[in-house]
Amino acid sequence: MDIHASRLRVVADRNIPLIDTLIGHSTDLVRLDPDDITPEVMRDADALITRTRTRCDAALLDGSRCRLVATATIGTDHIDFDYCREHDIRVVSAPGCNAPAVAQYVWSSILRLTAGKRPEEVTVGIVGVGHVGSIVERWGRSMGYRMLLCDPPRADREGPEAFVGLDRIARESDVITFHTPLTADGPYPTRHIADAAFFDSLTRRPVIINSARGPITDTRALVDALDRGLVSHAVIDCWEGEPAISPELLERATYATPHIAGYSADGKTRASIVVARAAADTFGVSYNDAIPTPPPAPETMTAERLLASYDPATDTARLKASPDTFEQQRNSYPLRPEA
Repeated sequence: MDIHASRLRVVADRNIPLIDTLIGHSTDLVRLDPDDITPEVMRDADALITRTRTRCDAALLDGSRCRLVATATIGTDHIDFDYCREHDIRVVSAPGCNAPAVAQYVWSSILRLTAGKRPEEVTVGIVGVGHVGSIVERWGRSMGYRMLLCDPPRADREGPEAFVGLDRIARESDVITFHTPLTADGPYPTRHIADAAFFDSLTRRPVIINSARGPITDTRALVDALDRGLVSHAVIDCWEGEPAISPELLERATYATPHIAGYSADGKTRASIVVARAAADTFGVSYNDAIPTPPPAPETMTAERLLASYDPATDTARLKASPDTFEQQRNSYPLRPEA
């Protein structure tokens, strides 16, 4: 569809790889740092390809001719869906693109923090069993771990038999890992789902892992739970207030990383393909299909393979030494291979 006589103008976050290769030949592509994606820049843009650092709402898009917002991320809480719907702006995300990498991060952490225990002695509670949580579950079962699943929306749709409540997760889990979207309302809000009351209900001093969204865990409550010995270890990749993260939680977290759990080369490639295809399909421009989509996560996994593939201690040391460079570390992260 010929939106304008000139070439399609696409504004893209500079940190999203391969966009030039995929659609740069058929569009007027403008690559910018997130802070430089402004209302003035968007005024003449037909499409925005972004990440979570760019808030896509009236403040950015009013007066723009933008008809597509494509985010190369799983999360979409940075997008005002009501505004986009009212202004006929298509929204596309990349669910599942980095799920194997996040599962790699989670299990690499779990294996190190439960070293010396047999798999059957460790109960892993998963809160949110979507793209990421399903892989975490599958790999855990293949390695012999006991898995508990908490996902009220899925339980509503599929029946409760395979799922447990958050209260049972708190009572029985040695590891609790969160993989929910961030929501503040609706029947099952997830903001601060891990709050003071949740931590008070823990019985087994579990490892707490947040590689989903920072505000899923209440930072102040988690710090207090660590200080009181209710939680044995915290593994934090997603933080409240990023990039201005809590120094108290940073100090206490065993593994602390700058929101890079999903930063694999394959994950980034999957996401870039999704958003570039969205632009090509929406506006009818040419797409370069020479880059193949990486394969999905393997059905089974081994501890040896996971431990050899990634060690969160290296990224933790870097962040603890220089927390003020959180965003720089995230943007310049050397993409790792998946397990």
